Amino acid sequence: MPIDRSHIRVKAMLIARSGDGSRHLVSSNPPTSENPLGYHRLVGGGGGGGGGEFGETHREAIIREVYEELGAEVRELTHLGMIENIFRYNGELGHEIVALYSGILDPAPALEGGTLTESDGSVVPVVWRPVDDVDVKVPLYPREANDRIRDMLA
Repeated sequence: MPIDRSHIRVKAMLIARSGDGSRHLVSSNPPTSENPLGYHRLVGGGGGGGGGEFGETHREAIIREVYEELGAEVRELTHLGMIENIFRYNGELGHEIVALYSGILDPAPALEGGTLTESDGSVVPVVWRPVDDVDVKVPLYPREANDRIRDMLA
């Protein structure tokens, strides 16, 4: 079922940092018309329906999303603020308001071969993206999180 991008969606996403702070976990997504190499996205957020459920705070949403997607709890959960993400996905305009958090996953996925399960049941690879990502050709979304990641984990 396609995602309805005709309205602003509210999401909660996590900068899931590694124990040594040099990397953070992202989903690795297939190519789009805008990103022929694919793209990385912070974990959380939600699948087709958006991030939070009705009556759920964004803090509750990120805890639930991470558990559902990765089977992990979040330690040292810290709210970093809100960011706005306006983007195109295969030519279609999207708009999100994202509650951005940082934390450490327990248990953390393996360094290689990890996956997460989306709300629609699809399985997506996850990778540990370096904080110093100047040589990484695959873009990270939401784009507005990049500076916060570098500042926080540097």
